[in-house]
Amino acid sequence: MTDLANQIITGLSIASILLLVSLGLAIIYGVMGVINLAHGDFLMLGAYAVWLMESALGLGFLPCLVMVFFIVGAIGWLVERTLIRHLYGRPLDTILATWGIGIILQQAIRLSAGAQLRYVKMPDYLVNPLHLLGLDISAYRLLIFSVTIVLVAVTYILIFHTSFGIRLRAVMQNAEIARCFGINNARIYSLTFAYGAGLAGLAGALVSPLKSVSPDMGTNYVVDAFLVVVSGGVQSLFGTVASAGIIGELSGGFAYFWNDTLARALLFFLVVVLIRFRPQGIFAMPLRRG
Repeated sequence: MTDLANQIITGLSIASILLLVSLGLAIIYGVMGVINLAHGDFLMLGAYAVWLMESALGLGFLPCLVMVFFIVGAIGWLVERTLIRHLYGRPLDTILATWGIGIILQQAIRLSAGAQLRYVKMPDYLVNPLHLLGLDISAYRLLIFSVTIVLVAVTYILIFHTSFGIRLRAVMQNAEIARCFGINNARIYSLTFAYGAGLAGLAGALVSPLKSVSPDMGTNYVVDAFLVVVSGGVQSLFGTVASAGIIGELSGGFAYFWNDTLARALLFFLVVVLIRFRPQGIFAMPLRRG
């Protein structure tokens, strides 16, 4: 039973990180229809922002998290206003543009911060594990899990219980009719892209103490994020949450019985099978895009 409980905790830990990375991507694609290949690089910017604020400014880790969200969100807003907004309805051009933005961001970091690996120090009060219900659980993993729950709750309230959320869902349903009712679609798109980028930056900040920080660190994360979003249904917040949980538990279980490499290969295989027989995802919402 202890091994099973530990395995469930491991799966939840993986799922929380996957959900953090995927949440912003799901919102951007669900609202705007933009396949953002630079999403992983926004994550990378968040990790570098924490490293810079800790090493150069001496700020604590937790205050950095709030600042990272707004810094990377502002960069995302600028990218949308200057480039992405001119490419709506042109998916191939958008894919190429976001891919190019990712390359530019990586090279900018290499030129400014160097290509060597950087490391973010984990706060001392989060290093030691906590003993809960007979299990030793990483305090930092609990922090990630808690932040993920808060962000999902905030996102849910923002989408379903605010006036901005009403306008956002109207744009998701039919952008042209929403415009006829006086909704400023351009403003919705800009704020949505900024929010998604901010979430990606926050995800990068939270994983930075667990992984070495490098210019290309976001590449693997964006692949995993697409797996979660496609599996869950690209316009379903619940689907993204559920898909992250399923993939996290499967990944942890496969890695326990075999190894990480084989676990990743099996997950890709299962996702390919899912896309073959249910391309709209497990929890797809019956929305019509206008």
